[in-house]
Amino acid sequence: MEEIKKKGIVADIALLIVAIIWGSGFIATKHGLDSISPLYLNAFRFSLAFILMALVFRKKFKKIDRESIIGGIIIGVFLFLGFGFQTVGLQFTTAGKQAFLTGTNVVMVPFLYWLISKKRPDSFSFIAAILSFIGIGLLTLSNGFKVDLGDSLTIICAFFFACHIVSIGHYAKKSDPITLTILQFGVSAVLSIIVALIFEDIPNGITSQGVFSIIYLGLFSTLIAFLIQNIAQKHTTSTHAAIMLSLESVFGSILSVILLKEVFSINMVIGCAIIFIAIITAETKWKFLIKKFRNI
Repeated sequence: MEEIKKKGIVADIALLIVAIIWGSGFIATKHGLDSISPLYLNAFRFSLAFILMALVFRKKFKKIDRESIIGGIIIGVFLFLGFGFQTVGLQFTTAGKQAFLTGTNVVMVPFLYWLISKKRPDSFSFIAAILSFIGIGLLTLSNGFKVDLGDSLTIICAFFFACHIVSIGHYAKKSDPITLTILQFGVSAVLSIIVALIFEDIPNGITSQGVFSIIYLGLFSTLIAFLIQNIAQKHTTSTHAAIMLSLESVFGSILSVILLKEVFSINMVIGCAIIFIAIITAETKWKFLIKKFRNI
């Protein structure tokens, strides 16, 4: 029991690292889109991540089984759809709105998990998801809110990211996480290349800033982040993982202030505080307070 608890804590720390990497990925993507079309940007990042993973862990292919192949394909399709709708949607909406709308996957995950596993998440998970939803809204929204094309595409992307989290939670407990990571990158790369060739012109030239964005997104935001996520989700629930990963918006905003000189408003501070409360709710279920009041 104690060992399981320790693994859960390590998993939380790992997912926190993922959230930091993804938060920085917003800045890299913003710079990348200045010189590369969205579908090709995804094609490059997933291809790079797949090639590197396949080379480093090539021995894993000898032990691949049918369950891993099925899981890798399903996870890869959701990953492709999530990033595809998100990256294209970013051209038609603001980064603040997109961060908020993408973050709504934390509200969708418990219901998807309930639908698949038939196991109803506890009330603390639902409360934490709703608090995260509110917190992300305060953290990223300004000057009102209306749904346009970019917002609609991002809502769809949030749904597919929720499906991605739930599918990882399902298959990571049955299959080798490294194998799943390699397969999902391969599937996402192939689908991104096919769709990019159909809908976008082949890039004539990529700036040095664009090359840096591809390398950063492929190596850190894709390969390292998703590998850590797949391994960590072997030791935590899909709902809890979604709450931890919602911190991506917090770190994305903080790094935007530091690197892009954006203004950190009072709403953003309140949003960070609410998300922190959401994480405490999901992590501890406030048992330490309940225990304290019982001892009074």
